[in-house]
Amino acid sequence: MSVTIKDVAKKAGVSPSTVSRVISKHPRISKETIERVTRVMEELGYHPNSMAKGLVSKATHILGVILPRPAEELFQNYFFHEVLRGILAHANRAGYDLLIASGSSESDELETVKRLVRGRRVDGIILLSSKMKDPLIVFLNETRFPFVIIGRSQEYPDVPTIDNDNVQAAYDATRHLINQGHERIGFVSGPQELTVSQDRLAGYRRAMQEAGLRVSEDWIVEGEFLQETGYRAMSMLMNLPERPTALVVIDDIVAFGVLHGLNELGYSVPQDMCLVGFNNISLSEHTSPPLTSVDIGTYQIGYTTAQTLIKTIAREPMHQTRMIIPHRLIVRGSSVK
Repeated sequence: MSVTIKDVAKKAGVSPSTVSRVISKHPRISKETIERVTRVMEELGYHPNSMAKGLVSKATHILGVILPRPAEELFQNYFFHEVLRGILAHANRAGYDLLIASGSSESDELETVKRLVRGRRVDGIILLSSKMKDPLIVFLNETRFPFVIIGRSQEYPDVPTIDNDNVQAAYDATRHLINQGHERIGFVSGPQELTVSQDRLAGYRRAMQEAGLRVSEDWIVEGEFLQETGYRAMSMLMNLPERPTALVVIDDIVAFGVLHGLNELGYSVPQDMCLVGFNNISLSEHTSPPLTSVDIGTYQIGYTTAQTLIKTIAREPMHQTRMIIPHRLIVRGSSVK
Protein backbone atom coordinates (compact mmCIF):
# COMPACT_ATOMS: atom_id res chain seq x y z
CA MET A 1 0.00 0.00 0.00
CA SER A 2 1.36 3.44 -0.93
CA VAL A 3 2.16 6.01 1.72
CA THR A 4 -0.41 8.81 2.02
CA ILE A 5 -0.23 12.36 3.29
CA LYS A 6 -2.15 11.23 6.37
CA ASP A 7 0.57 8.69 7.17
CA VAL A 8 3.19 11.46 7.03
CA ALA A 9 1.06 13.77 9.19
CA LYS A 10 0.50 11.10 11.84
CA LYS A 11 4.17 10.19 12.21
CA ALA A 12 5.28 13.85 12.13
CA GLY A 13 2.68 14.81 14.74
CA VAL A 14 1.04 17.47 12.57
CA SER A 15 -2.19 17.84 10.61
CA PRO A 16 -2.49 16.77 6.95
CA SER A 17 -3.01 20.45 6.02
CA THR A 18 0.34 21.30 7.60
CA VAL A 19 2.04 18.63 5.48
CA SER A 20 0.35 20.15 2.41
CA ARG A 21 1.67 23.58 3.34
CA VAL A 22 5.18 22.19 3.74
CA ILE A 23 4.94 20.59 0.29
CA SER A 24 3.68 23.83 -1.29
CA LYS A 25 6.42 25.80 0.53
CA HIS A 26 4.02 28.04 2.43
CA PRO A 27 6.05 30.95 3.88
CA ARG A 28 4.39 30.82 7.33
CA ILE A 29 5.53 27.31 8.23
CA SER A 30 8.36 27.22 10.77
CA LYS A 31 11.78 25.88 9.83
CA GLU A 32 11.53 23.23 12.55
CA THR A 33 8.21 21.93 11.18
CA ILE A 34 9.54 21.90 7.62
CA GLU A 35 12.59 19.89 8.68
CA ARG A 36 10.51 17.41 10.71
CA VAL A 37 7.92 16.82 7.98
CA THR A 38 10.59 16.57 5.30
CA ARG A 39 12.51 14.01 7.36
CA VAL A 40 9.38 11.88 7.83
CA MET A 41 8.57 12.08 4.12
CA GLU A 42 12.04 10.75 3.34
CA GLU A 43 11.79 7.99 5.96
CA LEU A 44 8.43 6.81 4.64
CA GLY A 45 9.36 7.28 0.99
CA TYR A 46 6.50 9.68 0.38
CA HIS A 47 6.62 11.56 -2.93
CA PRO A 48 3.89 14.18 -3.46
CA ASN A 49 2.06 14.14 -6.76
CA SER A 50 3.37 17.31 -8.38
CA MET A 51 0.43 17.58 -10.79
CA ALA A 52 -2.15 17.29 -8.02
CA LYS A 53 -0.15 19.71 -5.89
CA GLY A 54 -0.15 22.22 -8.71
CA LEU A 55 -3.91 21.92 -9.21
CA VAL A 56 -4.55 22.65 -5.54
CA SER A 57 -2.09 25.49 -5.11
CA LYS A 58 -2.21 26.78 -8.71
CA ALA A 59 1.59 26.77 -8.57
CA THR A 60 3.95 25.11 -11.00
CA HIS A 61 7.19 25.51 -9.03
CA ILE A 62 8.82 26.49 -12.31
CA LEU A 63 10.71 29.71 -12.98
CA GLY A 64 10.77 31.07 -16.53
CA VAL A 65 14.10 32.44 -17.77
CA ILE A 66 13.94 34.63 -20.88
CA LEU A 67 17.15 34.50 -22.89
CA PRO A 68 18.39 37.67 -24.55
CA ARG A 69 18.67 38.07 -28.29
CA PRO A 70 20.63 37.31 -30.41
CA ALA A 71 20.74 33.67 -29.28
CA GLU A 72 24.34 33.15 -30.38
CA GLU A 73 25.42 35.80 -27.89
CA LEU A 74 24.15 33.66 -25.02
CA PHE A 75 26.11 30.56 -26.01
CA GLN A 76 29.34 32.43 -26.74
CA ASN A 77 29.33 34.56 -23.60
CA TYR A 78 30.38 32.98 -20.31
CA PHE A 79 28.55 35.70 -18.35
CA PHE A 80 25.22 34.04 -19.13
CA HIS A 81 26.56 30.57 -18.30
CA GLU A 82 27.61 31.76 -14.85
CA VAL A 83 24.37 33.68 -14.24
CA LEU A 84 22.33 30.59 -15.15
CA ARG A 85 24.49 28.49 -12.85
CA GLY A 86 23.65 30.83 -9.96
CA ILE A 87 19.94 30.86 -10.83
CA LEU A 88 19.84 27.06 -11.04
CA ALA A 89 21.68 26.64 -7.73
CA HIS A 90 19.11 28.54 -5.69
CA ALA A 91 16.13 27.31 -7.73
CA ASN A 92 17.06 23.68 -7.06
CA ARG A 93 17.65 24.42 -3.40
CA ALA A 94 14.17 25.96 -3.15
CA GLY A 95 12.46 23.13 -5.05
CA TYR A 96 11.96 24.97 -8.34
CA ASP A 97 12.74 23.92 -11.90
CA LEU A 98 13.65 26.22 -14.80
CA LEU A 99 11.90 26.74 -18.10
CA ILE A 100 14.19 28.54 -20.55
CA ALA A 101 12.61 30.43 -23.44
CA SER A 102 13.55 32.93 -26.12
CA GLY A 103 12.28 34.51 -29.32
CA SER A 104 13.75 35.24 -32.74
CA SER A 105 12.38 38.80 -32.74
CA GLU A 106 11.06 41.33 -30.24
CA SER A 107 7.43 40.53 -31.12
CA ASP A 108 8.08 36.78 -30.96
CA GLU A 109 9.77 37.24 -27.59
CA LEU A 110 6.76 39.15 -26.25
CA GLU A 111 4.34 36.48 -27.49
CA THR A 112 6.44 33.82 -25.76
CA VAL A 113 6.22 35.68 -22.44
CA LYS A 114 2.47 36.25 -22.85
CA ARG A 115 1.98 32.52 -23.51
CA LEU A 116 3.92 31.59 -20.35
CA VAL A 117 2.00 34.07 -18.21
CA ARG A 118 -1.52 33.51 -19.54
CA GLY A 119 -1.10 29.74 -19.59
CA ARG A 120 0.25 29.81 -16.01
CA ARG A 121 3.14 27.65 -17.16
CA VAL A 122 5.54 29.33 -14.73
CA ASP A 123 5.21 31.01 -11.33
CA GLY A 124 7.55 33.88 -12.17
CA ILE A 125 9.90 35.18 -14.84
CA ILE A 126 13.55 36.27 -14.92
CA LEU A 127 14.71 38.68 -17.61
CA LEU A 128 18.46 38.23 -18.17
CA SER A 129 18.89 41.74 -19.57
CA SER A 130 17.18 45.12 -19.51
CA LYS A 131 16.50 47.37 -22.49
CA MET A 132 15.13 50.89 -22.77
CA LYS A 133 11.36 50.84 -23.40
CA ASP A 134 11.34 47.06 -23.09
CA PRO A 135 7.87 45.66 -24.03
CA LEU A 136 8.48 42.61 -21.82
CA ILE A 137 8.84 44.81 -18.75
CA VAL A 138 5.76 46.85 -19.74
CA PHE A 139 3.63 43.69 -20.11
CA LEU A 140 4.84 41.98 -16.93
CA ASN A 141 4.42 45.15 -14.89
CA GLU A 142 0.91 45.78 -16.21
CA THR A 143 -0.22 42.20 -15.51
CA ARG A 144 1.42 42.28 -12.04
CA PHE A 145 3.04 38.93 -12.75
CA PRO A 146 6.05 38.12 -10.54
CA PHE A 147 9.29 38.95 -12.34
CA VAL A 148 12.83 40.09 -11.67
CA ILE A 149 15.25 41.89 -14.00
CA ILE A 150 19.00 41.42 -14.14
CA GLY A 151 19.96 45.00 -14.81
CA ARG A 152 18.08 48.25 -14.28
CA SER A 153 14.78 49.59 -15.57
CA GLN A 154 14.83 53.34 -16.10
CA GLU A 155 11.08 53.51 -16.77
CA TYR A 156 10.06 51.26 -13.86
CA PRO A 157 12.43 51.93 -10.94
CA ASP A 158 10.21 50.09 -8.44
CA VAL A 159 10.26 46.65 -10.08
CA PRO A 160 12.63 44.09 -8.50
CA THR A 161 16.10 44.26 -10.07
CA ILE A 162 19.50 42.70 -9.40
CA ASP A 163 22.34 44.80 -10.69
CA ASN A 164 25.82 46.21 -10.20
CA ASP A 165 26.63 49.89 -9.90
CA ASN A 166 27.75 49.84 -13.51
CA VAL A 167 28.44 53.56 -13.63
CA GLN A 168 30.87 53.26 -10.70
CA ALA A 169 32.38 50.04 -12.06
CA ALA A 170 33.25 51.65 -15.40
CA TYR A 171 34.47 54.75 -13.57
CA ASP A 172 36.84 52.59 -11.51
CA ALA A 173 38.12 50.79 -14.62
CA THR A 174 38.76 54.08 -16.40
CA ARG A 175 40.43 55.65 -13.35
CA HIS A 176 42.78 52.67 -13.20
CA LEU A 177 43.95 53.40 -16.74
CA ILE A 178 44.22 57.12 -16.01
CA ASN A 179 46.37 56.30 -12.98
CA GLN A 180 48.65 54.32 -15.30
CA GLY A 181 49.33 57.58 -17.15
CA HIS A 182 46.95 57.20 -20.11
CA GLU A 183 45.26 60.27 -21.54
CA ARG A 184 43.76 58.84 -24.75
CA ILE A 185 41.36 56.14 -23.52
CA GLY A 186 38.69 54.55 -25.72
CA PHE A 187 35.56 52.55 -24.94
CA VAL A 188 34.22 49.46 -26.70
CA SER A 189 30.50 49.31 -25.88
CA GLY A 190 27.56 46.96 -26.23
CA PRO A 191 24.20 47.81 -27.84
CA GLN A 192 23.07 51.24 -26.66
CA GLU A 193 19.48 50.14 -26.04
CA LEU A 194 20.79 48.08 -23.10
CA THR A 195 20.96 49.92 -19.79
CA VAL A 196 24.24 48.20 -18.88
CA SER A 197 25.85 49.73 -21.99
CA GLN A 198 24.53 53.18 -21.17
CA ASP A 199 25.61 53.00 -17.52
CA ARG A 200 29.15 51.80 -18.25
CA LEU A 201 29.60 54.41 -20.97
CA ALA A 202 28.41 57.06 -18.50
CA GLY A 203 30.97 55.89 -15.91
CA TYR A 204 33.75 56.07 -18.49
CA ARG A 205 32.75 59.58 -19.54
CA ARG A 206 32.54 60.76 -15.93
CA ALA A 207 36.05 59.53 -15.12
CA MET A 208 37.48 61.18 -18.22
CA GLN A 209 35.68 64.45 -17.51
CA GLU A 210 36.79 64.56 -13.86
CA ALA A 211 40.39 63.99 -14.96
CA GLY A 212 40.12 66.82 -17.50
CA LEU A 213 40.72 64.45 -20.40
CA ARG A 214 39.18 64.77 -23.84
CA VAL A 215 36.84 62.08 -25.14
CA SER A 216 36.89 61.66 -28.90
CA GLU A 217 33.70 60.09 -30.25
CA ASP A 218 35.95 58.22 -32.71
CA TRP A 219 37.33 56.30 -29.71
CA ILE A 220 33.89 54.88 -28.81
CA VAL A 221 32.81 51.77 -30.75
CA GLU A 222 29.41 50.10 -30.33
CA GLY A 223 28.63 46.44 -31.04
CA GLU A 224 27.25 43.19 -29.66
CA PHE A 225 28.65 41.19 -26.73
CA LEU A 226 30.68 39.05 -29.12
CA GLN A 227 34.36 38.60 -29.97
CA GLU A 228 33.66 39.96 -33.45
CA THR A 229 32.87 43.35 -31.92
CA GLY A 230 36.32 43.62 -30.33
CA TYR A 231 38.03 42.35 -33.47
CA ARG A 232 36.18 44.87 -35.65
CA ALA A 233 36.90 47.68 -33.18
CA MET A 234 40.63 47.20 -33.65
CA SER A 235 40.48 47.59 -37.44
CA MET A 236 38.71 50.91 -36.84
CA LEU A 237 40.60 52.33 -33.85
CA MET A 238 44.15 51.40 -34.87
CA ASN A 239 43.75 53.16 -38.22
CA LEU A 240 42.83 56.51 -36.66
CA PRO A 241 45.34 59.36 -37.04
CA GLU A 242 45.17 59.79 -33.26
CA ARG A 243 44.44 56.41 -31.75
CA PRO A 244 43.79 55.61 -28.08
CA THR A 245 46.54 54.02 -25.97
CA ALA A 246 44.12 52.19 -23.66
CA LEU A 247 40.61 50.74 -23.82
CA VAL A 248 37.79 50.01 -21.42
CA VAL A 249 35.95 47.04 -22.97
CA ILE A 250 32.40 46.31 -21.86
CA ASP A 251 32.83 42.53 -21.64
CA ASP A 252 35.71 40.04 -21.41
CA ILE A 253 34.51 38.12 -24.47
CA VAL A 254 34.65 41.36 -26.49
CA ALA A 255 38.12 41.99 -25.00
CA PHE A 256 39.26 38.60 -26.34
CA GLY A 257 38.35 39.86 -29.81
CA VAL A 258 40.37 43.03 -29.12
CA LEU A 259 43.41 40.93 -28.18
CA HIS A 260 43.05 38.84 -31.33
CA GLY A 261 42.69 41.90 -33.52
CA LEU A 262 45.71 43.65 -32.00
CA ASN A 263 47.81 40.52 -32.43
CA GLU A 264 46.90 40.23 -36.11
CA LEU A 265 47.75 43.89 -36.66
CA GLY A 266 51.15 43.40 -35.03
CA TYR A 267 50.51 45.35 -31.83
CA SER A 268 51.38 44.19 -28.30
CA VAL A 269 49.45 44.40 -25.04
CA PRO A 270 50.21 46.26 -22.81
CA GLN A 271 53.13 47.93 -24.69
CA ASP A 272 51.00 49.40 -27.50
CA MET A 273 47.54 49.16 -25.93
CA CYS A 274 46.29 48.56 -22.37
CA LEU A 275 42.97 46.82 -21.74
CA VAL A 276 40.39 46.46 -18.97
CA GLY A 277 37.39 44.15 -19.44
CA PHE A 278 34.31 43.23 -17.43
CA ASN A 279 32.94 40.05 -15.78
CA ASN A 280 36.26 38.38 -14.85
CA ILE A 281 35.33 35.08 -16.47
CA SER A 282 37.61 32.12 -15.74
CA LEU A 283 39.42 32.36 -19.09
CA SER A 284 40.50 35.96 -18.43
CA GLU A 285 43.51 34.98 -16.34
CA HIS A 286 44.69 32.56 -19.06
CA THR A 287 44.93 35.02 -21.96
CA SER A 288 48.30 36.37 -23.07
CA PRO A 289 48.77 38.66 -21.27
CA PRO A 290 46.24 37.91 -18.51
CA LEU A 291 43.28 40.27 -18.78
CA THR A 292 42.57 42.95 -16.16
CA SER A 293 38.84 42.71 -15.50
CA VAL A 294 36.06 44.04 -13.28
CA ASP A 295 34.61 41.15 -11.27
CA ILE A 296 30.88 41.84 -10.98
CA GLY A 297 29.93 38.74 -8.93
CA THR A 298 28.17 37.01 -11.82
CA TYR A 299 27.25 33.81 -9.96
CA GLN A 300 25.93 35.86 -7.04
CA ILE A 301 23.81 37.91 -9.43
CA GLY A 302 22.12 34.73 -10.67
CA TYR A 303 21.72 33.24 -7.20
CA THR A 304 20.25 36.46 -5.76
CA THR A 305 17.93 36.85 -8.74
CA ALA A 306 16.35 33.42 -8.18
CA GLN A 307 16.16 34.10 -4.45
CA THR A 308 14.42 37.44 -5.03
CA LEU A 309 11.94 36.02 -7.54
CA ILE A 310 10.92 33.19 -5.22
CA LYS A 311 10.37 35.71 -2.41
CA THR A 312 8.30 37.83 -4.79
CA ILE A 313 6.19 34.80 -5.75
CA ALA A 314 5.59 34.07 -2.05
CA ARG A 315 4.75 37.76 -1.49
CA GLU A 316 7.36 38.05 1.20
CA PRO A 317 8.09 41.66 2.20
CA MET A 318 11.32 43.11 0.77
CA HIS A 319 13.12 46.09 2.22
CA GLN A 320 14.39 47.17 -1.19
CA THR A 321 13.51 46.34 -4.78
CA ARG A 322 16.90 47.18 -6.33
CA MET A 323 19.76 45.05 -5.04
CA ILE A 324 23.34 45.97 -5.93
CA ILE A 325 26.00 43.25 -6.12
CA PRO A 326 29.47 44.64 -5.27
CA HIS A 327 32.23 44.74 -7.90
CA ARG A 328 36.02 44.75 -7.67
CA LEU A 329 38.80 45.41 -10.15
CA ILE A 330 41.16 42.47 -10.71
CA VAL A 331 44.42 43.93 -12.03
CA ARG A 332 46.47 41.71 -14.35
CA GLY A 333 49.07 42.15 -17.06
CA SER A 334 46.89 43.68 -19.80
CA SER A 335 46.71 47.07 -18.09
CA VAL A 336 50.09 47.46 -16.37
CA LYS A 337 53.31 48.12 -18.31
